[in-house]
Amino acid sequence: MTSPFSLIVSQGRVADRTDGALVGARRVADAFSGLLSTSPVVVGAPSASAVDDWSEALPLASETLTGLRAAVDEVLAAGSRPLLITNTCAASLATLPAAAQRHPDAVVLWIDAHGDFHTPETTESGYLGGMVLAAACGLWDSGHGAGVDPAQVIVIGARDIDPAEQELLARAGVSVLTPQESTPDRVADLVGGRPVWIHVDWDVLEPGYIPAAYRVDGGLLPHQIAAIFAALPADDVRGVELAEFEAGDAEVPERVSVELIVETAQHLLR
Repeated sequence: MTSPFSLIVSQGRVADRTDGALVGARRVADAFSGLLSTSPVVVGAPSASAVDDWSEALPLASETLTGLRAAVDEVLAAGSRPLLITNTCAASLATLPAAAQRHPDAVVLWIDAHGDFHTPETTESGYLGGMVLAAACGLWDSGHGAGVDPAQVIVIGARDIDPAEQELLARAGVSVLTPQESTPDRVADLVGGRPVWIHVDWDVLEPGYIPAAYRVDGGLLPHQIAAIFAALPADDVRGVELAEFEAGDAEVPERVSVELIVETAQHLLR
C-alpha cells in the first residue's frame, strides 16, 4: 500500500505517567511502517515514566517537543501529510501549532474522552496532557506555540470534562460532542467541507478494545470511529495523530489492539 502520508513516531517522554505508551507508539509505528512500506522518522529517546507536575514535565519534554515540531514542519513544507504515532496527547503541544501555521483553515477533530482544555490555573491533577488543547488555542503559553482557533475545534466522544474545563471550552467556542452526538453526519456537518487535522486519543473508545491509561466507560466503538473517518473526504485530511495506546495490558492482547488501530485508521489512508 502506498500513501501520501509520512510516518513520524514519538519515542521521547512527554509527561508519560505510565510506561506502556512509549512501547505502544513503537508497536503501532512498526505496523504502519510495514503497511505503508516506509520507515518512520523517530523523535526522542525513551525514559522512565514519572508522576510529575506539568511545570516539571514540560521542560523535561522540551527536546522531544522541539523535534516533533521540526519533523511535522518538514513534512508539511514538502507538501506531504504527517501520520503521527505519539505516546501521549501532550505531544500535540508541538504538532498542533505546526499544523495551524501551515493550515490555518483546518478544523481540528479532537477525538478524546477528555477535553484536555485545562490551564495552569484550573488543573487539579497537574497533568500536562490535560492542558494541551488549551495551550494550542492560546489560553496559556507552553513555549511551543499556539495558533489554533478554538472555534475550529471539535471535541468528539467527550464524557469526562469537569466544570472548570467545561466553562473554558464554552467560553472559547469549542464544539463538544458526547459519544451519542458523535455521528458521522453530525461531524461532517460541523466540518462543513473544510480541511481537517485529526487527533485520536484511544481512551475515546469503550474500554476493552484499545487500552489507554485514562479509560472512561461509555465510549465509542471502533466501527463508529471508522465510520466518522469514512465520512471525511480523504483529500481534506491534512494530518493524523494517534495517541495513548497503552501496550502491555493484561486483558487485551497487544497484537489485537495494534491490528484494530491499523484497521480503523486505514479509512483515512485510502
